[in-house]
Amino acid sequence: MSRKKKIIVAIVVVVVLGGIAAANLLTKRSTAITVNVEKIEKRDLESIVSASGKVQPKRAVNISAETMGKVVNLAVNEGDLVTKGQLLLQIDPRNLEMAVQNRDASLARQRSQLDQMKASTENIRISLRQAEDNLQRAEGLAKQGLIPREQLERAQNDVKMRQTDLKVNEQSIRTQEHLIKQEESNLDSARYDLNKVRVVSPISGLVTRRNIEEGETAVVGTMNNAGTVLLTIADLSVIETEIEVDETEIPEIKIGQPAKITIDAIPDKTFPGKVTEVGNSPIQVAGGTAAQRATNFKVVVTIDGEVPGVRPGFTCTAVITTSTRQKSIAVPIQAMTLREVIVDQEGHIVRPPAPAPGERRPPPGPVEPKEGQSRKELEGVFTIQDNRAVFVPVKTGIAGEKYFEVLDGLKEGDQVITGPFQSVRGMKDGDEVKVEASPAARPR
Repeated sequence: MSRKKKIIVAIVVVVVLGGIAAANLLTKRSTAITVNVEKIEKRDLESIVSASGKVQPKRAVNISAETMGKVVNLAVNEGDLVTKGQLLLQIDPRNLEMAVQNRDASLARQRSQLDQMKASTENIRISLRQAEDNLQRAEGLAKQGLIPREQLERAQNDVKMRQTDLKVNEQSIRTQEHLIKQEESNLDSARYDLNKVRVVSPISGLVTRRNIEEGETAVVGTMNNAGTVLLTIADLSVIETEIEVDETEIPEIKIGQPAKITIDAIPDKTFPGKVTEVGNSPIQVAGGTAAQRATNFKVVVTIDGEVPGVRPGFTCTAVITTSTRQKSIAVPIQAMTLREVIVDQEGHIVRPPAPAPGERRPPPGPVEPKEGQSRKELEGVFTIQDNRAVFVPVKTGIAGEKYFEVLDGLKEGDQVITGPFQSVRGMKDGDEVKVEASPAARPR
């Protein structure tokens, strides 16, 4: 082989070996997982519970008729503002007016009879006194033997008869007085029923519903019968929101906690409020089986101040602040994950030997825990140490919107892996990682 050919062969060999070396280097580099990281810092955290519901007035009154009859005057429309004592509607009073007149006439008749009884009783008293005088004279004459015994006995019997008549009349008077009291009570009842035809507002507020028209017949209202409700008056000076909160979040909600309410019909505005009622029993939902229904509880949030333009039934969302932390160590929510690890008797993680450079996963080792060790699923994060992902158990506190409070496991300045999601999902303790520069740090 000539010298020239030897040089060409040597060059080819060098190129091939260089390509192999480069390929190996690229292969080793490709085993590192590209990850995003975030530095642990102290933050102000706020734990919230968000739920939807409806706007309702704190006080609303359903107006029903207390007497049956045709509505002859309907004085309000839906949406009108009314004051306490203002006329709402008038029911035809003719039948009840006649009832009052009949009761009044009956009472007058009873009183007239009482006057007659009293006059008769007074006559009987006069007759009794005369009979007693006659008896006294007869007894005097009988002692002198001037009148026969029969005449004395007639005088005595006449007194007894007048006494009996007086007792009967006095009893009749007492009976008549009871009848008069009964008639007076009946008259008062008839007048009270007559007053029911004039329906007035019991509170000041807004007419939010009108289910009756002038000329229609109002029926007597009964409990739990929505069909008998004629009008609904709502006091909008105090507005509440009734929201449905899932059973898993109810233990965190307490009376007095602050809240922010947004109303769909009033965009770009947030109203402050506070929790004023927490239900003790789940909301009963009609239809469906128990397994198909989510278990929710009613929570009432009262809005501070007035809400202009609000109407009962508006859809709203309440965000309740259940707890806050100031300057607390916080970890991003997306960094948290669950891993099954082997722990010793003291609860410390038993880590496998460090992998060789270029290997993504630890070398083969025992998959079963040794004596005194056990498997346990822990919540934690992956930190970076020497370009390796290290799983660190973390004890968390309250959950903010984007961060968890860290009670134990991390300190300020630690770097935790936050993504990408697929990388974190399949990551193992000890995997080689490569930090991807954040968008802000990349050259433009």
